[in-house]
Amino acid sequence: MTMEEFDVAIIGAGFNGVYQLYRLRQEGFSVCLLEAGSDLGGIWHWNCYPGARVDSHVPVYEYSIDELWRDWNWTEKFPAWDELRRYFQYADEKLLLSKDIKFNTRMTAAEFDEENHRWEIRTEKGETMRTRFLVQCTGFASKAFIPDIKGLESFKGECHHTGHWPQNALSLKGKRVGIIGTGASGVQVAQEAGRAAAHLTVFQRTPILAIPMQQRKLDAETQSEMKKDYPEIFRKRRETSGGFDISRIDAPALSYTEEEREAAYERLWQLGGFHFWAGTFEDVLLDEDANRTAYNFWRDKTRARIQDPVIAEKLAPMEPPHPFGVKRPSLEQWYYEIFNQSNVSLVDVGETPIEEVVPEGIRTSKGVCELDILVLATGFDAATGGLTQIDIRGIGGKSLKEKWAQGASTQFGIATSGFPNMLMLYGPQSPAGFCNGPTCAELQGEWVVSCMKYLRDNGFEQIEATVEAENAWTAHMSEIAEMTLFPKAKSWYMGANVPGKPLQLLNYPSVPMYMELCEASAAAGYSGFALS
Repeated sequence: MTMEEFDVAIIGAGFNGVYQLYRLRQEGFSVCLLEAGSDLGGIWHWNCYPGARVDSHVPVYEYSIDELWRDWNWTEKFPAWDELRRYFQYADEKLLLSKDIKFNTRMTAAEFDEENHRWEIRTEKGETMRTRFLVQCTGFASKAFIPDIKGLESFKGECHHTGHWPQNALSLKGKRVGIIGTGASGVQVAQEAGRAAAHLTVFQRTPILAIPMQQRKLDAETQSEMKKDYPEIFRKRRETSGGFDISRIDAPALSYTEEEREAAYERLWQLGGFHFWAGTFEDVLLDEDANRTAYNFWRDKTRARIQDPVIAEKLAPMEPPHPFGVKRPSLEQWYYEIFNQSNVSLVDVGETPIEEVVPEGIRTSKGVCELDILVLATGFDAATGGLTQIDIRGIGGKSLKEKWAQGASTQFGIATSGFPNMLMLYGPQSPAGFCNGPTCAELQGEWVVSCMKYLRDNGFEQIEATVEAENAWTAHMSEIAEMTLFPKAKSWYMGANVPGKPLQLLNYPSVPMYMELCEASAAAGYSGFALS
């Protein structure tokens, strides 16, 4: 059987993979995209649990491609998973993407052929192909993390991780539901379960410092008016630290009077979404005293919504469990109100540990909580896990998992030494978890496309990050981490949610600074990379 050959193989059909396919075809590259799922969407193919929706607002969370946004109208400011799926289907119709995509095709291994400067890829189906460039668009949340809970396999009811939810829309109505985890997906499922379930039990390790979404409906007329500003909004994404259209207050928190500061926080709170996080004072994520003012405002606003003072202390304690905003804030709509309901219980696993899962439910130190459905909202092996779960071998047959055993090391989060012609979008040490997805897909994506054009047009066979450059970038990441409050929380931003994973800042916190450094490298003939 003849082995298929391409200029570029792209792994993953989320925002990054789709954008790469669209742009590389425009530039005349032969491209094949491999997608493990049955359709486009990446995380929005897999995420279909009750309440699943995006936490970035319209129009920030969409492509700036004219032929897509001009005729597409959203129904909500923060769209749900099914609407995002329809958006990807619309993109497919407009851009004719599927003809170059192999669906239901999971890459299991890739090995670099040093003599021919090509990657050889193997899939779960036993297919093989060769490609000059391997572009990883696996996303930062493609490997679910399931903690080692005694007896989990013994549970007789339905048990699902939110990242692997059944595609047939499992109903929570009238069921006894337990949720382990209170990150973004845990909050979203809990909101829906609180309304539908006969009883909901939320097992909480650390309180989530969730902020109000301030959701609203959108109609075609509203969208038409909004679209007058879309080009400027898309331009502004490049200039903000998180790739949103939200700018920080250019002043320290304590330079304002208490009255002025409270007014600023109230304005951000009412705007909703990430405004209270991404649009706050410039030093809230850098200085503990400034951070405490934000936490106190959040705490008082949140406790006012919770009737039981004991529950209020567990959900919004007087003393912060960690600095505000150094774990990604989840957006909520009525999360805190569900704990005022008689059909909802909160279990603090610090006080009442989970001992084991039994066939009937979860046994804690206080007895068995009987369940029909167990939801594992336990997060992901973020940034690196989606890549290291694949058997990727570079020069000398060394695996990526082996190379990153003591921590990720890259140049710009785009390439890593020893793995020529492998380029990563949304990779570790890039803005990824701090950046709005479509923004990163376009800004970082354009850099990658331009790089490949440069190599082709100048007769280079391969590109590889230098050891010196990636050591310097990794040191730079560590320096940035120490300037911030991020190391003060056990978060997936630091890799702390996965036992044994090296602790390091896995995401670059400023899109403009990041792009400036990337573009300076390109202008210097891709300094930090070996071209041959």
